[in-house]
Amino acid sequence: MKMFVTEEFLVRSIQDEFHFRYPHLKLEFFHQPHGLHEGSPRTERVHPDTHIDKIRDIHCSAWIDIGGYTTVAELEHQFAHLLGLSAQVFRKSGNIWLETTETDDRTLEEMEELGKYEAPITGIPDIDLNEQT
Repeated sequence: MKMFVTEEFLVRSIQDEFHFRYPHLKLEFFHQPHGLHEGSPRTERVHPDTHIDKIRDIHCSAWIDIGGYTTVAELEHQFAHLLGLSAQVFRKSGNIWLETTETDDRTLEEMEELGKYEAPITGIPDIDLNEQT
């Protein structure tokens, strides 16, 4: 499965399409890039209503592979090298969103299955956790 991204997109539109395909994963964008197996500081997170054109370094449209066999590292690499966007995948663990820093070599389908397995606890609000905090 591929997603076509253009400069007219809002960050939210990419996030929504990704989350529709993987309900136990989410995609966040940051102002500064991160390395393999590294996290991104919350203060660098891009607001979902931001236009892609305002935060990317490469000004073109691109097809991004979000298929189940794509690894987290490959997905983040595609955003960086095709569009100049710094992306980070998060996985649901109970009611907490964890950055996938230590599991960048796993596929999106594997990460989705992990998120399904670690079902949320009812009655507790969702929390965003950044493994670096």
